[in-house]
Amino acid sequence: MEHDEKLARFRQVHLNPFNKQLGPWQHEKGAGKEALEVASEEALPELPPGEPEFRCPERVMDLGLSEDHFARPVGLFLASDIQQLRQAIQECKQVILELPEHSEKQKDAVVRLIHLRLKLQELKDPNEDEPNIRVLLEHRFYKEKSKSVKQTCDKCHTVIWGLIQTWYTCTGCYYRCHSKCLNLISKPCVRSKVSHQAEYELNICPEAGLDSQDYRCAECRAPISLRGVPSEARQCDYTGQYYCSHCHWNDLAVIPARVVHNWDFEPRKVSRGSMRYLALMVSRPVLRLREINPLLFNYVEELVEIRKLRQDILLMKPYFITCREAMAARLLLQLQDRQHFVENDEMYSVQDLLDAHTGRLGCSLAETHTLFAKHIKLDCERCQAKGFVCELCREGDVLFPFDSHTSVCADCSAVFHRDCYYDNSTTCPRCARLTLRKQSLFQEPGPDVDA
Repeated sequence: MEHDEKLARFRQVHLNPFNKQLGPWQHEKGAGKEALEVASEEALPELPPGEPEFRCPERVMDLGLSEDHFARPVGLFLASDIQQLRQAIQECKQVILELPEHSEKQKDAVVRLIHLRLKLQELKDPNEDEPNIRVLLEHRFYKEKSKSVKQTCDKCHTVIWGLIQTWYTCTGCYYRCHSKCLNLISKPCVRSKVSHQAEYELNICPEAGLDSQDYRCAECRAPISLRGVPSEARQCDYTGQYYCSHCHWNDLAVIPARVVHNWDFEPRKVSRGSMRYLALMVSRPVLRLREINPLLFNYVEELVEIRKLRQDILLMKPYFITCREAMAARLLLQLQDRQHFVENDEMYSVQDLLDAHTGRLGCSLAETHTLFAKHIKLDCERCQAKGFVCELCREGDVLFPFDSHTSVCADCSAVFHRDCYYDNSTTCPRCARLTLRKQSLFQEPGPDVDA
């Protein structure tokens, strides 16, 4: 009999979790319904004093199949009130001062200090039902004010109705979700990965197979299979891994590995995480083409032209740095969207390669090259005075190192006509003079005649 009573209690509590315990407000209803509720309560046998009592929570629990709960929560704050947050901020400051300069631990501590201060700012504003700023797992969520734009929640995969629902967008990775879904997020912000590890996967679709993933989604670890039971396995062309339909929405993106190795710009299907990562990395100059694929310059004429224009711009840069008029006109700001073009001629971004493929980059660089050359050779007298005269023929106009018909000595940077420089079998005249001068300075004096 006692066993039957325990089995009945177990079935009542566990097999029907939607039968919630009555609250105080429910006893104010009609007499008929109250009688039924009292009868149902009396039907349950009382628990012995030593037996544990099982209660169902007020809302349905999230089983966590759509997120990776085995990972360490980066943005978890245990401080719940203002006093604890202030104490945590002071301790974090002290830790930052004690850690070594420019170390990884110090950088992580600074990031945690920023999150603590933003959390303190949230708690200090009790007048708003929904705060404008929320910080979770390195995401910086801002409340959206647009009511007419139709979006999709990245957490629950349902439509966000802006007229009646509050929703947030991460300013770093543009992750969108309902306000009710914020506390359920366990995926860290992709921008943190871009800041700490800005590099591409340069192997084309490095597939390892579903068995290497234990037949689970590479991101949320949900069970997947190629047959679609229990969930369809979708492959990401960037990572080569398989994802479930919640983590892979068949978004299209250009794959950097296919561009660098095959000059292939056809968009392919990628996961949501890969799409955000590629979108944040598209303008970062992290591709050194001469090391990755040096043969690409032999087959793509646009890259050869762009490399020559970039080398000429680097030769023009010293003229602008020492010219007051150029600094006042801020000519170098013509390339502010591609700052790496005035720093080196080797690094490229995916956006550079996309624009080179469409022809936009070559046209814009040619216009900038013409503007820079016009200032140096025609508009500015100071820049004109820094030109060169060919010391081999001593004929012709003033030469500049970025002219197409000139050659520059690699040792002394002297400028000559290209025909004169290659036709002359001797070495550079300026280098020869410098060599004789050094020999005369370090030559040992001869014996004294009077002695």
